[in-house]
Amino acid sequence: MNGSDHRVTAAAFEAQLARAAVEAAGEREGLFGPNSMRWRVDREAALFLGAGRALLLQLAHPWVAAAVAEHSRALDDPIGRFHATFSTVFAMVFGSRDEALAMARRLHRRHAGITGQLPDGGPYEANNRAALRWVHATLAHTALLAYGLVASVTPEERARYYQESVRFAGLFGLAPTELPPDWDGFAASFDATLHSDTLAVSETARATAARLLAGAGSWIVVPAWYRALTAELLPPHLRAAFGLAYGPAERDAAARALRRIRRLYPRLPKRLRFVGPYFEAQERMAGRARPSLATRLGNRFWIGRPALGAEPGER
Repeated sequence: MNGSDHRVTAAAFEAQLARAAVEAAGEREGLFGPNSMRWRVDREAALFLGAGRALLLQLAHPWVAAAVAEHSRALDDPIGRFHATFSTVFAMVFGSRDEALAMARRLHRRHAGITGQLPDGGPYEANNRAALRWVHATLAHTALLAYGLVASVTPEERARYYQESVRFAGLFGLAPTELPPDWDGFAASFDATLHSDTLAVSETARATAARLLAGAGSWIVVPAWYRALTAELLPPHLRAAFGLAYGPAERDAAARALRRIRRLYPRLPKRLRFVGPYFEAQERMAGRARPSLATRLGNRFWIGRPALGAEPGER
């Protein structure tokens, strides 16, 4: 996996962006549009319930763990990292077609500068196809898992979400032929990777996960129930590899939290239940040139800026 044929080159990346642009729902609608499963699922604030799981699954890949440790400011500024991650994903999902493509190019350029050496001396690079496939897989699999904690998902809806996720993978430079053809194939491939030697929780990954789940670098105290839920959502062998406590107390804490969330979450007003960028997309579809005040405030929370195309610090 060290040769250039395993790297997403600039030419290969642009070819996939061209495909995504052709398949997009429209200029205003963006890649997916209001009738898509991506919008229906990804608008839910409840997806944050799976954020810890997705992060730890990614850290279980040695290349990702090394890149985070050497190139990310997640430990020094976790809130900034949260905003950067969600502004990237939400621009791709809820942005206009041009905003989604521009964010994809920005991410590819950022990844191009992330290279280094693993503890065993081998090289790594963020634009490696196998590493990108795993990151993409953790996002898609965890999103549906977290959505399923608060809403029902039919097999047909799951299949639609996965097919739209294949289009989303094009924004990483991945071609449809590099991914399983359907949800069943994807789920089988995901499970096989979980139990393969591709994943190996390093001491660096374990320390990084422990600090992030403790709220290091921020004023936020991560609730015990969230750490317990993160442990519950991981496969047992990875939970143990990360050293996460998961005894009777943790199981009870996760169960109590889910009971409360399932009771209260459906009653939340839409402004709290759905993320700010979703409302920005809805307002753009209605012809609004600038997000409303309520949407700008919601965006501040989710992406650290008032609009998907705004620069950090812009009002």
